[in-house]
Formats: sequence, structure tokens, C-alpha cells
Amino acid sequence: MRLRATIVAAMICAATLNVHAAADAGKQQEPRMEFAPPPAGSYVLQRIQRAPDGVLLNPDSRIQSLAELTSGKITLLTFFYTYCADPWGCPYAYWTLSGLRDRLMADPQLARRVRFVSVSFDPTNDTPEALRRYGARFMNDSRLEWRFLTASSVADLLPMLDGFGQDVRVERDANGKPTRTINHMLKMFLIDPEGMIREIYSLAYLQQPVMLNDIRTLALEEQPTAVGNR
Repeated sequence: MRLRATIVAAMICAATLNVHAAADAGKQQEPRMEFAPPPAGSYVLQRIQRAPDGVLLNPDSRIQSLAELTSGKITLLTFFYTYCADPWGCPYAYWTLSGLRDRLMADPQLARRVRFVSVSFDPTNDTPEALRRYGARFMNDSRLEWRFLTASSVADLLPMLDGFGQDVRVERDANGKPTRTINHMLKMFLIDPEGMIREIYSLAYLQQPVMLNDIRTLALEEQPTAVGNR
């Protein structure tokens, strides 16, 4: 077990360095857009469903309600592995979010209204300590909130995955106990400040200009309400 833990830690460390290096060097290539995204505010995003709640752990091993992180701000949520090596999986999600973060921070007022949430698929290996290493670059930057979380167990995580409609394959030990979940179907969920899922991005639409306009569209929704309440 000790050797396995050492190997996993080395995998996490190497994967983290590779993901960060790819983001810095711009090695990931965004899929070519086949259309021009409509201007922000020129369309309405449907209310798909309410984001599910659940209990997670933050990098300090403190309990965190998922509902607290899917309300109050415009939230982009994705599930990931710290050690994923699929170039069109978690590393691409990381690259997309880090690039979108740069675009948002060009408008500091908008950036303060946005939150990124990354939840691990694999609580067994992605411990709070692993999350601290993986997210150290962004999680303490107050200019745009980016939270990295894991669950206490796969059993605690599964209802959240089911609530989001995130299909997974569950690995089990010899006694039938779930040990981790595996998924390479990349999805990202756009959630409004009221906790409603407004868009679900698959790889084909996981493009920074589209996502930025969707975030701006949700931000514009709040303005008429604010004026009407004066």
C-alpha cells in the first residue's frame, strides 16, 4: 500500500506539472469554431435544472456544502482527476478555464461575479493534500474565485455525479466497495447565482469565446431586476 501511495503521489505531481506547462506554453489547441458566437445578451439561456447539493472537502480538509458553491455567483463547475493524461479530458478543461480566467480578469468587475469549481472524480487518490498541490497556482487568487474539492468517499460523490447527469464507471475492490469513478466524457456546467444549471458544455462547445458570452449574458440578466427594485 505504501509503494502504491508513493507511485500515485508521483503520478499526481508529474501530471500537475504537465498540465501547468501546457497551459503556460499554449500547447493545447482549441477546436476550430464552426460558427460565430452570438453577442452577449442577444439570447436567453434556458433553465435546465437545479444544481444538486452534496458534502465535499476543501484542500484544508474542511467540510464544504456544494450548494454554497453553486449560488451567489455565476459558477462554472467541472469534474476532473489531478492525474488525468487524456489531452482532450481534464488537461483541456484546465487549459480552457485558465484561458477563460485571463479573459474574465480583463473585466475585474465581471471576474468578481464568477466562480470556478473543480471537483475530483477520485476521492481515493485526490486527497485534500493532492488538491493543494494541483490548485496552488489559482486557489488563493482573490481576483477570481477558483475552488478545488474532493469527497470523503466515492459513495458520497456518486449522488452528486448522478444529480449532474455525469455518467461514470465505478471501480470496486474485492469486497464490492466503490474505490473510484472513471470518466473521460468531458462536461462543464454553467450555473447562475440562483443555483440553476443554464448550460452544459460538451467538448464541441467548450470554447472560451462561447463561454465568455454566456457568462456575460447571465450577468446582464440581473441588471433589469436591480433597476426594478429601486
